[in-house]
Amino acid sequence: MQNKDFEQEKIERIGKYKKKSNLIDAAQSFFIESMINKYSYNFAWMGRPIIQYPQDMIAMQEILWKVKPDLVIETGIAHGGSLIYYASILELIGKGNILGIDIDIREHNRIAIETHPMFKRISMIEGSSVSESVLEKVRMVAGKNRTILVSLDSNHTHDHVLKELETYSPFVTKGSYLVVFDTVVEDIPDHLSSNRPWGKGNNPKTAVWKFLESTGRFVIDHDIENKLLITAAPDGYLKCIKDCNE
Repeated sequence: MQNKDFEQEKIERIGKYKKKSNLIDAAQSFFIESMINKYSYNFAWMGRPIIQYPQDMIAMQEILWKVKPDLVIETGIAHGGSLIYYASILELIGKGNILGIDIDIREHNRIAIETHPMFKRISMIEGSSVSESVLEKVRMVAGKNRTILVSLDSNHTHDHVLKELETYSPFVTKGSYLVVFDTVVEDIPDHLSSNRPWGKGNNPKTAVWKFLESTGRFVIDHDIENKLLITAAPDGYLKCIKDCNE
């Protein structure tokens, strides 16, 4: 089978998924049960915990390989697994760096990241992702790069994510992506977020919806979530379709 035939068959198959209610219901049921049982905490990448769903990491790999960014900006570092993951993909591509931002980079995580072989492609900033002092540093780094991808995965309240979207979207270049994680909070039972400052009506997905009302630069790439079925980022894969000056 020729590659173009394989790709076309894949597109047609994925296009049918959204009409398969049993498949959609099974995926949603699995997500909720897996969240209750902390499934996303089970995985590591090159020795560092990566608190993400494997399906989303595969999607990020596909995006990185397609876009081949010069810079990936990620808010929210935690144990550093996703920084290491993105850096390793860029290492295979042969170019690109990662800038990680977190309000609190714990010392043991910083040491583990800084001593990792992939750290050569990573830099970090400690501070609020929306503070002017941090943004000034981000602008200095971003100004040197042509193709930029942004991943938002820090504080998941509506107001914070909306501020991040408004602040970091100008860095994203046409054809690249602005990825917002944990939009799924809007779709899960509220009691699963009862010990958090976010929940239904106050989360990354509601921030994405509000953000899209005021911009024509981004569209939701529904093909990605349709393909994954199981994702922490429904409506969160935003493709940049215009430059800032268009």
